[in-house]
Amino acid sequence: MIIARFTFVDLLPLRFKLAGMISLLVLISPPAEAQSYQTWPEISTYVKLNSDVRLYFIATTTRENSKGMSAEIGPNIDFYLKPLLKLEKITISQLDKSKSRPLLLRLGYRYLPSTDGPAEHRGVLEATGRLPLMTGFLVSDRNRADLRFIDGEFSWRYRNRLTVERTVSILSYHFSPYVRGEVYFDSNYEKWSRTSGTLGGAFPISQHTEIEIYYEHQNDTGKSPNRQVNALGIALNLYF
Repeated sequence: MIIARFTFVDLLPLRFKLAGMISLLVLISPPAEAQSYQTWPEISTYVKLNSDVRLYFIATTTRENSKGMSAEIGPNIDFYLKPLLKLEKITISQLDKSKSRPLLLRLGYRYLPSTDGPAEHRGVLEATGRLPLMTGFLVSDRNRADLRFIDGEFSWRYRNRLTVERTVSILSYHFSPYVRGEVYFDSNYEKWSRTSGTLGGAFPISQHTEIEIYYEHQNDTGKSPNRQVNALGIALNLYF
C-alpha cells in the first residue's frame, strides 16, 4: 500500500513557493567584502489599477557599498500612455504589458538599510521610452533620477539604461532574451562613476508569473581603486 503525505507547503501555488525561496536568498546572501562574484535575488510585484496605472513593489538586494549587500525595498506607481500597435505586435507574448506603451513614467520610494553606515531613503523618478524596430526587436531607453537622503545629507544620481530585446519562440513557448547597458552620474563624485553591462532573459512560467535570469558586470570608478562586480541575478516577477 502506498501512502501519500502532503504538507502545507505542498498545497501552496508555485509562485508563492518561488517567492518564499527568493525571499530566503535575500535574507541569507553572504557579505560581498573582498568578493567580485555575487548573487542578486529579487521579487517584483505589479498590480494593475486600470488600463494606464499600476502599482509596483520591489524587494531586492543592493550593491551600494563596498563592504556588503543589504536589502532594498519600496513601493512605486507607474503611469503610461496608450498602447502603440507596433509595440503590441512584438510584445503580445510578454507578461509585462507596459512594454506595449511608448512611454512609462514612474514615481517611487526605496528604503535601503546599510551594512556599514546609516540607512538611505531614496526617491525615484523614471521615464522610459520604447521604440519598435522592423526586425521585431524592442529598444527601451530608461532615464532615472535617484534622490538620495543619507544621514540628513542629500545627493543625487542620474542613470541612463538602454535595453534591446526580442521575443523568441520554441514550439509554443515564448521567452525574451535581452542585452542592457547602463551608465551612472553621481553628484558625490561629480562624474560618471559606474557602468554596467547585462545579458539575460525573461521566462514566463504561468499567466501571472515570470522568472528573469541574468548576468551583470559592474565597474565602479567613483573611488580608487576601481571596484568590479560580476553577478548572477534571479528575479521573480508577479503580475496581477
